[in-house]
Amino acid sequence: MKHATTISTLIVFFLTGIQAAFAINNDEQINQIIQNKTAPAGVVFEIATSKANSLEWALPKAQSYIKILRTKFPDLAITIVTHGSEQFSLQTKNTSQYKKVHSLTQQLVKENDVPLHVCGTYASWKNIEKEDFPDYVDVTAEGPATIKDYVNLGYTLIKIKK
Repeated sequence: MKHATTISTLIVFFLTGIQAAFAINNDEQINQIIQNKTAPAGVVFEIATSKANSLEWALPKAQSYIKILRTKFPDLAITIVTHGSEQFSLQTKNTSQYKKVHSLTQQLVKENDVPLHVCGTYASWKNIEKEDFPDYVDVTAEGPATIKDYVNLGYTLIKIKK
């Protein structure tokens, strides 16, 4: 039995190592895109966390990537989909509590032509309506389905992680 446990442990470590070897971090994904001669159809940034304040670090990270991408490909179509608990910081009632998040969202949407979508399904589970978000936030029916739609259009998916 001890031998079987050791083999099982080795297999888990081996598979974890394989996953790590194939995992590409955000910086590597951005570098791969800008090393290409032609732009992808677009880029969709996915943000999904369990913490309400995650957009405080995730949006600046996305913004820095957008600047890099747009330096190489000025007309690149880019969008952001947020569909975890962080999306609730974008409610109109949270404008003063998450001032930086709202300001950055407005800048991305209005000045940089980067739509930001939140998940209407998840919002509805929390009794939050479309009208509870400001006009610069698009409430889409389902965040994951919206991401899939963009990917089906040829967009490159980048999952923003800490």
